[in-house]
Amino acid sequence: MKMKMKSILFNFIKKLQYASEEILLMLMFVFLLFYLRWITSHNYQHHLLITNRSTDKLNKQIFILAGQSNMAGQGGVHNFTWDGIIPRECQPNPNNILRLSVTIKWEIAHEPLNYAVDCLHNCGVGPGMAFANAILKQDPNFGVIGLVPCSKSGTGIHAWIRGNMPYDQLISRAKFSLKHGGTIRGLLWFHGESDTKDKYTARYYKAKVIKFIQDLRDDLNSPLLPVIVVVLRYPKKPFDRKFKFVNVVRQAQMDIDLPNVIKVDANGLPVESDGLHLTTQGQIQLGNMMAQAFLNTKFQSLKFDSNKIYHMSS
Repeated sequence: MKMKMKSILFNFIKKLQYASEEILLMLMFVFLLFYLRWITSHNYQHHLLITNRSTDKLNKQIFILAGQSNMAGQGGVHNFTWDGIIPRECQPNPNNILRLSVTIKWEIAHEPLNYAVDCLHNCGVGPGMAFANAILKQDPNFGVIGLVPCSKSGTGIHAWIRGNMPYDQLISRAKFSLKHGGTIRGLLWFHGESDTKDKYTARYYKAKVIKFIQDLRDDLNSPLLPVIVVVLRYPKKPFDRKFKFVNVVRQAQMDIDLPNVIKVDANGLPVESDGLHLTTQGQIQLGNMMAQAFLNTKFQSLKFDSNKIYHMSS
């Protein structure tokens, strides 16, 4: 009898143990469901916050940033790794400066601005954030600025023609930036280093960059879109041996004779140890120069029949 009672008690305890494990598993499952729901809700609320600050504001002042690695940003990059230092002039402004991410979503803009569009760990500070902050500092009523980074490191001017990925991606991202309202105010263009290595590409740079600007304006239905062209800096010695035809490309940039194209000369700005890429301070100086040039220039304006009217700054 005792043995039978022990057996019954043992079986009962064993079943209770199994039941406890099942209950524990069920509780863990329920907790996981609630946790996932909370995470989803949190992310959704964060998405709504970004959406309310950006896509619902129909007056975004949009700037496209394109070119090569100097526009992508190499400030603070050493041994292919960014130092992570963000000066005051490049700090985020959550309410007023947005960035179109690589996943085509508006988000709070921050350094490195070109992250994932072209580079990852070796992407550093460029002129974009300094430019936007300088605009808002000088004109607090300018409106919400939307930055659309599109730079591709190492791309010669031949890559920026219709049918090639850098150009087509730029057009696609620029058009999407208008989806929820806004005005494309200009293109910031820092390009040409690759074309200084070869006599042939340097010789035809002017014709090709003019074609690029004309096609861009045509594809964006903005015939007088302002373009700020950065005139290349002379590389430091001994690195200048690699870029033999920088004089030719610089002259081509200065000689662009299209309306609403203004030039900002980067010559003399500080560069990194590679002799070519601007330092963080150099990028800040360039961003300030571009902002000053944009605000001080009286652009030609034009209204035309379309579902969008691009207002040129005066």
